[in-house]
Amino acid sequence: MAPHWLPWVLAGLWSVEFVALGWAPSDRHAWLLENLLAVPLVIGLLIARRRVPFSSTSWLLIFTFLALHEVGSHYTYSHVPWMDWSEQLLGWAPSGPRNPYDRFLHFAFGLLWTRPLQELLSNALAAHPGLLRALVICVISALSGAYELMEWGTAVIVDPGLGAGFVGAQGDIWDAQKDMALALAGSVIATGWIWGSNVEEDRA
Repeated sequence: MAPHWLPWVLAGLWSVEFVALGWAPSDRHAWLLENLLAVPLVIGLLIARRRVPFSSTSWLLIFTFLALHEVGSHYTYSHVPWMDWSEQLLGWAPSGPRNPYDRFLHFAFGLLWTRPLQELLSNALAAHPGLLRALVICVISALSGAYELMEWGTAVIVDPGLGAGFVGAQGDIWDAQKDMALALAGSVIATGWIWGSNVEEDRA
């Protein structure tokens, strides 16, 4: 179980990033939509921190995902200049018509949230480890699908023009399916790593 101060420290760091990147985002309305879930999630995790005995590793994984999300919400996912950063840091960047930062975050969702969810479910359910691993992968897939439905609802109900930018399909009619597949792939990889390294017994 993580030390009691860790969630507060990570929440403080995330809050600094939230304010800094939310000061002058590329699109204020899109930024607000992107954070409709992030802010309640952070508050809910802090409120439930004593009932949810996450390990230090899980708290760090959650923080990493939320920090990456704030970068996407600042620029809007379709315009994160990560290829420019890669060019400056590495001297090389992949080329292509599509900005894949949103795809990267869907993959990161599956990769980074699998262990926290496994810890959460293992404390709530008395299930066989193999069944628990399969259940976590199913939960990741379900949450990914639910998010895609929420994006669709935003595009249809709130503002079709703004919703299109929020969804970030970038002209790909299979965008939602590819996003869900990447979340699933990330979860499968994380599950395999957890299983192979036997970290299920490591809650430090």
